[in-house]
Amino acid sequence: MISFNKEQIFIVTGASSGLGEGTALLLNELGATVIGIARNEERLNKMKAKCKYPENMHLEIKDLTEDIEGLPNYVKELKNKYGKFAGMAYCAGISDIQPMQLLSYQDIEYMFRINFYAPVFMTKGILDRRNNIGKGTSIVAISSIEAHLNEKGMIKYSSSKSALTSAFKCMAAEVAKSGVRLNTISPSDIKTPMTMCEAAQSLRENREDKYPMGFGEVSDVANFVIFLLSNSAKWITRQDYILDCGLV
Repeated sequence: MISFNKEQIFIVTGASSGLGEGTALLLNELGATVIGIARNEERLNKMKAKCKYPENMHLEIKDLTEDIEGLPNYVKELKNKYGKFAGMAYCAGISDIQPMQLLSYQDIEYMFRINFYAPVFMTKGILDRRNNIGKGTSIVAISSIEAHLNEKGMIKYSSSKSALTSAFKCMAAEVAKSGVRLNTISPSDIKTPMTMCEAAQSLRENREDKYPMGFGEVSDVANFVIFLLSNSAKWITRQDYILDCGLV
């Protein structure tokens, strides 16, 4: 049974809903101290109201795309406020379906700010030795099955997630000797507000028969994030794990 203690402090981004919320609540339930980051204060407060140990759940209202270059300093500020970090689960992200003929530079740049630039610079902050506990620090980012499927209409989303997966492997290679681990998880269709929205309905319908066990649950991903953050995965780094019920 995986467990943590309150001295183990983890950042969870996108903590107000979906995979971020599920991960934050599970980390808290297992004893860790969680710094939940999101833009929506109301939803963050609702998340905290569900947690088992509210005294170990701290909320930060932050749009991570406002000052991307300043994110390492933001992590330093959080460290000074809460203590050194045992790791991070980067769950914030957006998805969109858009054909090539409608694509603009601004569309791609916006997607990359959220799905690639922000997680990379948050991770840069965590990897600063002054901000983490050293050996045993673990960082997990949510990528996507679309980084592997490369379907039509998914140019900007698939590209941003592919870039994130590659960047994490590069960073993992740089810090492996210090005992710090980085991994990504690439889920397929999970029942979250983002994937269950009306705009994604046609995509879901086209895939429904491909999941003999049904669409994934938030807990399916959150449990794996927890494993990778824990000492049970102490020999696992530089990996991208596909969670797709055999879709690929």
